[in-house]
Amino acid sequence: MNILAPNLGSTSLKYQVLEMPSERIAARGRMERVSDYREAVAAIRTGETRIDAVAFKAVHAGPRYRGTFVIDPPLISAMEEFLPVAPAHNAIYLAAIRAFQEAMPGVPLVAAFETEFHAGMPEHAARYGVPPEWSREYGIRRYGFHGASHQYAGGRAAELLGRPKESFRLISCHLGGSSSICAIERGRSVDTTMGFSPQSGLENAERPGDLDAFAVLYMMERRGWSIAEVRSRLAKGGGLAGLSGVAGGDVRDLERSALEGNRDAALALAVLAYEVRKTIGAYAAAMGGVEAVAFTGGIGENSARLRAACCLNLDFLGIRLDGGRNEAGSGDRIISPDGAPVAVLALAANEELIVARRAYAVLAEKGG
Repeated sequence: MNILAPNLGSTSLKYQVLEMPSERIAARGRMERVSDYREAVAAIRTGETRIDAVAFKAVHAGPRYRGTFVIDPPLISAMEEFLPVAPAHNAIYLAAIRAFQEAMPGVPLVAAFETEFHAGMPEHAARYGVPPEWSREYGIRRYGFHGASHQYAGGRAAELLGRPKESFRLISCHLGGSSSICAIERGRSVDTTMGFSPQSGLENAERPGDLDAFAVLYMMERRGWSIAEVRSRLAKGGGLAGLSGVAGGDVRDLERSALEGNRDAALALAVLAYEVRKTIGAYAAAMGGVEAVAFTGGIGENSARLRAACCLNLDFLGIRLDGGRNEAGSGDRIISPDGAPVAVLALAANEELIVARRAYAVLAEKGG
């Protein structure tokens, strides 16, 4: 079975076609500056490879859809219901789903939700202190996101360390334009920084992370903003961009700007590194220890400077970097010294592989 797994960004589309269950990559590609997903879908090139299914790394559809499902009208309705919670993400995937439905009629479409990996989090980590009907009737809880990335990091770290993933405690740091951290114990997510929406947790490129809700209410009252205006302001222009004054909040731009003397850019990077360090310490405490820390995502994989800042002063946990390994090399690798109590790894993300595995399992079960 050949599964096309598109990974959508706000203006980009990368994809892999995986032959399942062998997991051989039959085709892959990437497009930038996408403005029309119908045109982007039409531009996908798979050569002679037949497409048997399309599997999406979908984001949010609430409590009913924390897994992998064949896409049908009720699922699309649930994604539309949670569009206000994840406006940047759900809008993109809804547009892409419709584009693939038009371009590939009759080909099954599957949604593998980012919330799936976190669905088994213990209740004491997932529940908020809100009135019970908020949780019971409206699904207000911690869902967590980047599930495919964290799941892949857990499995890949186990491979590199030569031990079963069920045998150790890992802290996975997915750092990119959107960032989150996950505590993984015995291969299972037990806590994560993003909550009810992808808006929470660490600072993101243009979205603030955790923010006191009363600060938002205060600004609404002072400025007379509508709900739609506040949603727009929380989705754009804040986060690292807001802290630094550097449009877009891309860490590569922030690092260049900081080296040129931009103190606000340096502050933004310091805030992000501090949040990561603080969370690593908290999750080590939550799990009663940690054997490995993995950095993944575009920033986590590629920024040696930020990895070093994130591990600063964590020696008391046994977390330290080998400077040469951190600065040099590429690809999946261990960047801590030999014999260090905690292994630190830099990993390329491969969310498409996890999505294809999930989709194949669902389709194979239905076919059987």
